Amino acid sequence: MVLLIAAPLALALVAFAMPSARRRPLVLLAGALVHTAGVLALLAAPPPAREGAWLAFDPLARVTLLTATALFLASAVYAQGYLARRADRDNRVFVGGLLVLLSAMTTVALSHHLGLTWVAMEASTLSTAPLIYFNQNARSLEAAWKYLLIGSLGIALALLGTFFLALAGAGPGGPKSLMVEDLIAAGGALSRPWVRAAFVFLLVGYGTKMGLAPLHSWKPDAYGEAPGILGALLAGGLTNFAFVSVVRVFQVTIAAGEGAFARDALMALGLLSIGLAAVFVVGQRDFKRMLAYSSVEHMGILAIGVSLGGAATAGAFFHTMNNGLTKGVLFLSAGNIHRAFGSKTTDDVHGAARRLPLSGPLFLAGFLAITGSPPFGPFFSEFAIVNGAFGAGRYWVGGLFLAFLAVIFVGMAATVLDVVQGDPSDAPRVPGTGDSWLTAGPPLALMLVVLALGVFLPAGLKDLFGAAAALVGGGW
Repeated sequence: MVLLIAAPLALALVAFAMPSARRRPLVLLAGALVHTAGVLALLAAPPPAREGAWLAFDPLARVTLLTATALFLASAVYAQGYLARRADRDNRVFVGGLLVLLSAMTTVALSHHLGLTWVAMEASTLSTAPLIYFNQNARSLEAAWKYLLIGSLGIALALLGTFFLALAGAGPGGPKSLMVEDLIAAGGALSRPWVRAAFVFLLVGYGTKMGLAPLHSWKPDAYGEAPGILGALLAGGLTNFAFVSVVRVFQVTIAAGEGAFARDALMALGLLSIGLAAVFVVGQRDFKRMLAYSSVEHMGILAIGVSLGGAATAGAFFHTMNNGLTKGVLFLSAGNIHRAFGSKTTDDVHGAARRLPLSGPLFLAGFLAITGSPPFGPFFSEFAIVNGAFGAGRYWVGGLFLAFLAVIFVGMAATVLDVVQGDPSDAPRVPGTGDSWLTAGPPLALMLVVLALGVFLPAGLKDLFGAAAALVGGGW
């Protein structure tokens, strides 16, 4: 497991040292292939759990790493075509930073020590901020600083929450442990006021990284100005790992007897996130900012799923995979459309399906999938969450959930159809930016996986989602 973290870091150093900008993207691809091989090897032969180990390949790690490695591999292939077309930009920091981000995300997934989790989340912030500035204009600089400042504030609050959790288990000799297993084992012996305070600060801190409302203000700018590759890894990867950090703290909160308090907090932020996304998606003319609000919505869906318990929680972990892969489709295809038209607003972009015969339809298909249309995977994970709400007698939650999703569907449809349909002959054109298999093939592959997850869910994956849900009292 250590190699799964160390290998991307070592390759990041190679990328920073390599003089050839043309060959440097191959290092990114090598890192993706090594990481994918490592994750598959761990899935094939899971290492035995060791008492006191800081790193463990538990069901939460399996779900998120399987999603992230597939998304990163698709992004690394995409980068071969994308960076070849962006020879005007030095890609040293971009390639190296993406590999550092992969290492940091892997550490968060495997970490069972909340101090190490915090360090890895901070590393993800520091490695990502410079990448948002890749286009080197005033708007991308503003977005990078906003991401860094708001993310740093969130991570500072998470540090305070981590301290409070340590104090919750303090005895005569001081704080005893920040290991998740030790804190769960302490259970009712933990100080409940400190546990409550810790959960609030950690939910706000890591919720900022997730982009839960009202902590989401960095997302529209960062996702709007970042390259499509980074947008895919932020919306489909890093936010999932921030969610895992919240879930690990949620485990401790349940063990301490404060599960009802934590569920109410998650429910409130989840509904607020979906409601806010519904407001801002309607009339959105910038299609990349629209995807940012879609990300806010889906982080809210995850929070609601976990708060409900039962099958809804298993549905939430299923949704981490569906949302992550579908966001890859949307951001990578949106990046292709942005480059082909030189704009990301519906004032200038229309007829994408005719100008980009692969990316345009993929953007439309990704929209249908992310809004929960059958037969794509997100329909079934969202259905599990809605069904869980009604099954638990939370009719008002299920009703609001469906109402917000309906508004978001209509709002996103207006923007997406403006982009995809129409005659592109009078729209701006950037020469040499048509579809290629390197830039359109990866989102196509991800789209096929999302469709496959809707048509047939393998028993092994279903059991994995159930095992992850069981850690917080849920399950199929």
